Amino acid sequence: MILKAVLFDLHGTLAFVKDPQNSEQISEFLLQHGYKVYPQYLDATSHFVSMIDYPKYGYANWQGYLKQIMHRLNIKIDSKTLEELASIYRKHNTYVLYPDAASAVERAKKLKLKTAIVTTIARFKFQPAISPIRQYLDVITTGYEVRCEKSNPKMLRQTLRRLGVSPAEAVMIGDEPLVDIRIPKTLGIHTVLLERMHNISNKTPEANAKATTLKEAIEIVEKWQHLHSE
Repeated sequence: MILKAVLFDLHGTLAFVKDPQNSEQISEFLLQHGYKVYPQYLDATSHFVSMIDYPKYGYANWQGYLKQIMHRLNIKIDSKTLEELASIYRKHNTYVLYPDAASAVERAKKLKLKTAIVTTIARFKFQPAISPIRQYLDVITTGYEVRCEKSNPKMLRQTLRRLGVSPAEAVMIGDEPLVDIRIPKTLGIHTVLLERMHNISNKTPEANAKATTLKEAIEIVEKWQHLHSE
């Protein structure tokens, strides 16, 4: 089967958060403003909103997203503090592209492959970061588009439908063994595990290939495309 599409993970593959505020720092900010929010509780609630609430409701900005976290914490936060908190998150917790991301996605398009981002992450968090590569992306699938998080195979199936390709015609590139390798493999999607720390391991032996850079990952895809077209 000729390869027709590449699916890219976002976090750890195409982009990263450069200077994230951790839960201790956010907790300290909220405590200073009179709100009793502590780090572990904040971590757990933030994860719940990311995995459960965002796919249901699709928050469009940090204010809506953080307001839901406060709601889950049973806290009525005042609008001024909410805006200050949103400003902190906008400054520190939004995404930037890895240096090799733009050239990799552009290369995929030059190979005449359809391209997609597949992620649970809220679109508003990474939308500015991907502006340099947006023209090379055919589909962006977040949790809200499919009303589920990424470990649900529904996300991959819908992405493939939107691209108009079969699982055997697609390759998934990502850094997470479960959602980027094991689940795609069960659907029949080819997989490339990206390990940017240059510590290629055997922790995901089911991956079809492994790479330490996106350039290397796309070279592997190009090789497969050439072999499959012969």
